[in-house]
Amino acid sequence: MNEIFNQIKDKYEELSLSLSDSNIISDSNKMKEIAKERSAIEETYNLYIEYEELEKKINELDNINDDSDIDIIQMIKEEKKELVNQLTILENALKDSLIPKDPADQNDIILEIRAGTGGDEASLFAADLFTMYSKYALSIGWQINTISSSGSSSGGYKEIIAEIKGKGAYSKFKYESGVHRVQRIPDTETQGRIHTSAATVAVLSAATNIDVEINWEDVRTDIFHSGGAGGQSVNKVATAVRLTHVPSGFVVICQDERSQSRNKQKAESVLRARLYEFEREKQHNERASERKLQVGTGGRSEKIRTYNFPQDRITDHRIKKTIHGMTKFLAGEINIIINELQQLEKKELLENSSFKNE
Repeated sequence: MNEIFNQIKDKYEELSLSLSDSNIISDSNKMKEIAKERSAIEETYNLYIEYEELEKKINELDNINDDSDIDIIQMIKEEKKELVNQLTILENALKDSLIPKDPADQNDIILEIRAGTGGDEASLFAADLFTMYSKYALSIGWQINTISSSGSSSGGYKEIIAEIKGKGAYSKFKYESGVHRVQRIPDTETQGRIHTSAATVAVLSAATNIDVEINWEDVRTDIFHSGGAGGQSVNKVATAVRLTHVPSGFVVICQDERSQSRNKQKAESVLRARLYEFEREKQHNERASERKLQVGTGGRSEKIRTYNFPQDRITDHRIKKTIHGMTKFLAGEINIIINELQQLEKKELLENSSFKNE
């Protein structure tokens, strides 16, 4: 195993030298690419440097030949025992660091929420989910910006797309992709019957032009007048933007901003994220035969969670966990579920790692 870590050490130091190369410094895209590659192995590198230093200290203790003083001998034994314990902890941390990491984990995200079955109640639930995610993101100190939205007559959302900016946003939100089901009594229900509705959540990793290079000859751009519900607030100037990526068929519309250039910029970020996700999904499907993980990014048709209001319970079907406290959960206190999903995925990845039995 040391051979692998030595290769990582050499690679990290090679990348570090590259970052001081004047030819690379002048190429911002290349700089970002190399910095990202180095960052991916930095944790393992630092752990291995610490591991080597501990090994050196233990070897130095082994080479002490003074056996005339019992107290010194006992002190050496105790110090060595402590260092060996630390070395064991570091060995486990090094193995964990080799667990395949999702390269998108540190990225910002594009969050898409759409009302599903259930009419107005589904659109209200979509709004509840958006509020929940917004409060969760803000509690961590991340930024959230609405890209586009389509409201319903009930005050909810038929669809809302937003960007969440923060280091590690994708690593937290990626487990939220899928169908969220709600069971509650609508305000308009006179006989107290429980209605079941649903909303679909899609979490896309934000992509840069390094991750996805768009051939703009494949994209049709349409500019038109935006308008609000019922024909209200129609802009006199054409500012709404629709981008159609012909090869994939992806269509992105953005009309919330008064600036055409700003709408186009937002639409481009969504298109880039969808193309990036499309490629990632292809790669995931190619690897699916190798191993099947219980958690990870959920399919958009997969029912992942049920919110039962009458019983004040939230059930995540992937980890078969039920918690109570709907008010707190919808107020953004969702870490209890996200943390368990992260731990389960880590356990599954470690079990599939070639180092699990070493």
